[in-house]
Amino acid sequence: MSRLDPRKLHVTFAPGVSPQGPVLPRAYTLTHSDSTGELFLTVGPSYDRRQISGWYTRLMRDEVLAEWRMENTARLDVHCHVSGGLVVGSARWRYDIFRGHLPMVIEAFRYGDREFFLTHPDLDEATVWVHFHSTRARYEVSEAWGRLRDYRGAASPT
Repeated sequence: MSRLDPRKLHVTFAPGVSPQGPVLPRAYTLTHSDSTGELFLTVGPSYDRRQISGWYTRLMRDEVLAEWRMENTARLDVHCHVSGGLVVGSARWRYDIFRGHLPMVIEAFRYGDREFFLTHPDLDEATVWVHFHSTRARYEVSEAWGRLRDYRGAASPT
């Protein structure tokens, strides 16, 4: 399992959100550089389509998207594209890679938006739901991955 290096996380707040709010709508778009290991997180009222529209990103489909949902309680829905469309690698290989990196990815969401959690500490109790999207039924699954507070990590002071 990889650990988050906060020095490699670059965070951008899109128009319509700030580090303090609003809670809804609030979405996360996370991409990375294979060559440098840097992570690029955009926090906005919707996914940053421009961030994921480049040819390389469309080919690799290794971005991770997340958004807040409020039903009976708050939850963070995380989405990973495992197969279908233009992607490199088998569904099983991609599924295993995503599963191995997800703790660090969720920690990146939590750390990158840490001021938000200082303003809304109750959201640390939100359940994290991970949705793997695949054309193969075996890998088209949704799983609860604990509470957001479980992903504070050593880098986060909150």
